[in-house]
Amino acid sequence: MNVAELAVTLRREAVTTDERRGLVLAGDRERAYRRLESALEALEVPISATTLVGPDDRLRCEHLPQSSASRLLGTTREVVVVDAHRELRPNALGKVVGSVDGGGLLVLLVPPLESWPDRRDGFDESLAVPPFSLEDVTGRFRERLVETLRAHRGVAVVDLETGTVEDDGLTQPAPACRREADRSSDRARGARFPRGAYEACYTADQAEAVAALEALAAPDAHSRAVVLESDRGRGKSSAAGLAAGALAAAGRDVLVTAPSARNAAELFARARELLETLETDVAAGDRTHAPTLETTSGGSIRFLEPAAVAERLAERDGDSDELVVVDEAAALPVRVLESFLSAPRIAFATTVHGYEGAGRGFSVRFRDRLVESDHDVTDVTLADPIRYAGGDPLEVWAFRALLLDARPPVDSLVADATPESVTYRRLEPADLLADETLLREAFGLLVLAHYRTEPADLARLLDAPNLEARALCHDGRVASVALLAREGNLSAEDRAMMYEGGRIRGNMLPDVLTSQLRDESAGELAGLRIVRIATHHAVRSRGLGSRLLEEIAEEFAPQLDWLGTGFGATPGLLEFWRENGYATIHVSTTRNDASGEYSALMCRPTSDEGRALRDRHARWFAGRFAAVSSDALADLEPDVVRAALRSVDALPPLSLSDREWRVVAGAAYGPGLFDVDPGPFRRLVVRFLVERPGGVTLADREQRLLVARCLQGRPWPAVADDLEYHSASQCMRSFGDALVPLVDHYGGDVARAERERFFDG
Repeated sequence: MNVAELAVTLRREAVTTDERRGLVLAGDRERAYRRLESALEALEVPISATTLVGPDDRLRCEHLPQSSASRLLGTTREVVVVDAHRELRPNALGKVVGSVDGGGLLVLLVPPLESWPDRRDGFDESLAVPPFSLEDVTGRFRERLVETLRAHRGVAVVDLETGTVEDDGLTQPAPACRREADRSSDRARGARFPRGAYEACYTADQAEAVAALEALAAPDAHSRAVVLESDRGRGKSSAAGLAAGALAAAGRDVLVTAPSARNAAELFARARELLETLETDVAAGDRTHAPTLETTSGGSIRFLEPAAVAERLAERDGDSDELVVVDEAAALPVRVLESFLSAPRIAFATTVHGYEGAGRGFSVRFRDRLVESDHDVTDVTLADPIRYAGGDPLEVWAFRALLLDARPPVDSLVADATPESVTYRRLEPADLLADETLLREAFGLLVLAHYRTEPADLARLLDAPNLEARALCHDGRVASVALLAREGNLSAEDRAMMYEGGRIRGNMLPDVLTSQLRDESAGELAGLRIVRIATHHAVRSRGLGSRLLEEIAEEFAPQLDWLGTGFGATPGLLEFWRENGYATIHVSTTRNDASGEYSALMCRPTSDEGRALRDRHARWFAGRFAAVSSDALADLEPDVVRAALRSVDALPPLSLSDREWRVVAGAAYGPGLFDVDPGPFRRLVVRFLVERPGGVTLADREQRLLVARCLQGRPWPAVADDLEYHSASQCMRSFGDALVPLVDHYGGDVARAERERFFDG
């Protein structure tokens, strides 16, 4: 059987079973393209339904580089070809697999399977973090990938070098019987959406999702949000399209957004189909850049870029009842998602295991903020596949190969874990490769605990020479895990390049300290950054994370000058790291796109040289914070400011002239005003928040007041509103009262003289 015949046979079986199949062409690249072209001709698949993902536009179909694989999110293709000869990006592979429709083929063009793990490609170059070289990168990820390709049903493997078919990928199953949706009159009876919306559903799950989306049409004043969550291919975008069509048919205007208009193509297609079924006249706008559907009933469905939706919502009239549908929400940054919460009616369609775009920012970071919002939230999970049958071999393979469904151990296996019961363990890549359970538990814990974990992290864990992994295990099961990166120890040439604006991969702390904070020597010392640390949810708050950090410090301290970390700053995380000996040395001046938070860098020295590095940067941070907090960090949450300054391990000097003390004391005890000279007030407040002297007691609201008005310079009315003071004047009086204990503690003779003049007792 030649390649063309095999492809035709695979596709025939895929169509019969409503599943998908994989075809691996392993060997010489030019030979692979010749065999591929003959296969595509034999398949008779429309060229418009085929996509080549690779470096070169070699076929007559759509072409995308792996870096643009996100454009396939939310789309369906009959054949997707991935050219992995020059590089294979794990994230790109994870994104394209889900776009293959039922009855379709995923074709992989790869080097000979026996030698592929030993080759180094473009992705491997990204793992060669200085001072390590490309020769230090291993090929365990591809070794594991090859094993899964050979082991999984439904994946054909052709050795082009010998012309043999190693595995034909045929499973000879019985034809799949697609489960129909419940189209009984019970679902449509009393529904706000027309019966046709439910008759258009492919599964009962999808009908449930459409029913939940009726909340967007509820005739009440409540803010409502609906979250449709599923793996790829379950019909969440389709359900959102049916709901949008029903709303437009009823005369409502619906704004649709997604990473790109293409990602919302399925939503618009299903909305149009429904409107035509309902015999509603539809006028279409530009289908490529900004799709629009307008109905004769006065309704519309319009696509807007995420930034345009955020701007529109920010400018909307208070009485406006905007309806917003966000497709492929997992691919949007948390900060962007937050901007949509001002919409009174909103739906999110998001992927669970796809790691699209920003990874798990939606589920890990944004969900809490959605719950805390004013919206009544309805959650719907779609489990039944629509694009292909349940148990689809290609989905099973992708989930295992990329660990898309990795999970930590079940709660009962670690429920009794304590710092005394666990064992510290090195997670060597070879051990992880040999023990699938250990790999799935460790990686699954990282996935569930952090919004950024993605398939590329699996490859880094197995192959990157600068990474280490450590865990605490309870009866052999992973209860806590940390991913560590060696940083620093850079040559003088690399340090100079970084100082002059160049980038050194994988050296986050040295990069920031050198390029932004202008400390050229920072990259000379050897350090270890805790990239991720995660504890099983069943045993959190028992001290396991702290135990793991102490074990790491004990193991690595003799080899290093510092331990460091960087993360989206929250009060709880800053306090956790402070309690474990880490000090704040920097807070980023821009928010992280994925987390929506400002990042904090913290350091724990392990040598005299590391202590000098920590001390000078902590001192510089405290010294500049008063200025930066009123500028770039003016919108930083006051509690984050308090926690960040409390975590500084260096007291900033407090040098006020006699005149400045009179200004400050006058505002505390008399008629003086903060506004006339904020500088000395800010130095005083920073010193207090860093030192937290035992003799000074201020309530949390008073501390937030000092941060918001004194450090960040927010207007009095806004501060009064945020902190729930009755009026701006009351807020101003409370500000003066909050200064009194600070001036009492830090002030000298000049301050005391002012007190005696204006303050009795």
